[in-house]
Amino acid sequence: MRISRTRDFELLASLNKPIHDLHVSLYPEHFTEYSFEAMRDAFERFVQHENFIFLLVEDNDEPLGYAWIEMKNYSQGAFIKQRKSVFVHQLNIVEKQKRKGYGSHMMNYIYDFAKTEGIEMIELDYWANNEHAKKFYDKQGFVAFREYVYKKI
Repeated sequence: MRISRTRDFELLASLNKPIHDLHVSLYPEHFTEYSFEAMRDAFERFVQHENFIFLLVEDNDEPLGYAWIEMKNYSQGAFIKQRKSVFVHQLNIVEKQKRKGYGSHMMNYIYDFAKTEGIEMIELDYWANNEHAKKFYDKQGFVAFREYVYKKI
């Protein structure tokens, strides 16, 4: 198993399909149907962003998933203290390879990466109805410190 950085936006767009399809099924009112071309164009822009890092997990040269992380710097202000974090925007492992330790291996890599950068906090969010994500991150030891809610009117 190997984790490396990637800027291969076409590969990222194709690996994104299962998680995007899940989001569409859970929240069709919020997500558009998956389009490879639209995802490819979006990831092509994302890989150019200086604070975004894309990690690829492979086994025997087969891409099995990716993580999209961001280096965040919060400035001191009237409300919050200055701090840095690594924000996990997405982590996805291909369906047939889930529950084999690849996601945990990716998270361990992210923890080690943050430590080498002198960062003590990993942040992330996930959609409330995504029970698999909730269980995975609970198992990883994540605790909620803020909840994002909505009300339709």
